[in-house]
Amino acid sequence: MNIFLNKCSCLQTTSFIQLCGGDHYMSLQQRNYSIRRKNYKFPELKPEELEESFVRGSGPGGQSVNKTSNCVVLKHIPSGIVVKCHETRSLEDNRKLARQKLEEKLDQMWNGDESFVSQVSADGAKHKQEKKRRAKKRLELKQAFKEREGLD
Repeated sequence: MNIFLNKCSCLQTTSFIQLCGGDHYMSLQQRNYSIRRKNYKFPELKPEELEESFVRGSGPGGQSVNKTSNCVVLKHIPSGIVVKCHETRSLEDNRKLARQKLEEKLDQMWNGDESFVSQVSADGAKHKQEKKRRAKKRLELKQAFKEREGLD
């Protein structure tokens, strides 16, 4: 889901970069979407409707994860939606990310198919379908050429 949170704009551009350093390979894929996150109007989060608590994180990291309370649990009281965020080591970054996730969940709940995440995934599906159609057309042209030239 975090892949969809890009701040770029046009859907046509897709870039793929592979970085290699020693024995480690890391690939980066960036998609640009036709709607921008900063231009989209998310539901407003009022501080009095939120219940925020900080708990100890879990997962890999050993002692450093076990002794710091930088995992944020954010609850929207009217809807009952709870979001837990422990993506970074910074408490402030986790607070921002938790609010972003909560905005998306509320948007999804209230707006349904018109929500930001739904629009981005629909754009991605449309792009994938168009790419498949072009590949099929290209294959048909190749087969017609082979038949016409007597190849194969």
